[in-house]
Amino acid sequence: MTVIRAQNLAKTYGSVKAVDNISFEVKGKSIFGFLGPNGAGKSTTQRILTGVIHPDAGNVEIMGHSLFEEPIKAKQEMGVVPEQANVYSELTAWDNLMFIGEIYNMKRGEAEKRAAELLKLFQLYEKRNLKTKGFSKGMKQRLLLCMALLSDPQILFLDEPTTGLDVESKQVIREIIREFHQKGKTIFLTTHDIEEANMLCHEIAIINRGKIAVIDRPANLKQSIQQLNCLEITFDHRAPEENELWGLAGVEQVKKSGDSFILYATHPGKVIPSLGKLIEERDLELISVHTQEPTLEEVFLHLINNDEVYRKGA
Repeated sequence: MTVIRAQNLAKTYGSVKAVDNISFEVKGKSIFGFLGPNGAGKSTTQRILTGVIHPDAGNVEIMGHSLFEEPIKAKQEMGVVPEQANVYSELTAWDNLMFIGEIYNMKRGEAEKRAAELLKLFQLYEKRNLKTKGFSKGMKQRLLLCMALLSDPQILFLDEPTTGLDVESKQVIREIIREFHQKGKTIFLTTHDIEEANMLCHEIAIINRGKIAVIDRPANLKQSIQQLNCLEITFDHRAPEENELWGLAGVEQVKKSGDSFILYATHPGKVIPSLGKLIEERDLELISVHTQEPTLEEVFLHLINNDEVYRKGA
């Protein structure tokens, strides 16, 4: 079942096409990652999907409701956590939640029960009667998630939910995202954290220059550039200079990784003979050599930097 449908969305600021006629769908009960470099159109797209700004063209459907023709019905299906923590600083954590309950016209008893459950889940219950102006960024972010989840929405929109947080807060939020998904809900996660997307998402869209470059599962994205093989090689104490490895037949890129080198080659079979020759000439000792899959980060960089791939996706 499709729970989010974006059709031909476009948004221009001056001469900049922030969102350039994009269309995509998000399936229900999934975690959908929306990735891209800074300025790619990620946050603008999310603001359109959540009704914060209106597109110049296109339509959005949330759970079958047109966001622009039935905004109340569409917005009742979603919870939103923006990138900037905008809790009401002069209110306590509890009062912030009660205020959200009133906005969603929840019965007081229902709102109180739900608020207590969420505050305990997010490890904020003991702080419920404190004004949020004294909260850390991580605490404010967790409270924002409580506020977004209070009405038990079907879809949760998250915009860079762990940016700038400490390791413990990041882990708490990621676990809550997984728990929310396990309850049959859908998460739309906007992020530039590729590792986070790799850990959490079932499907990923990569946007660049306002256009969707590709949408696929993380494993399929990695396979899409499988032709660019990686060889990880480790030498004993003496190692060749990096420029010597660049000169090996078939090598297209070299990257240092700890005490190893990563060689990128379209045809690794061409690399091995020239590597053996270099080892013999320099009297080097090779400890290990093995192939490895490209990472999601390498896929991301490959897609946004490769004009041919980008044009195909666009």
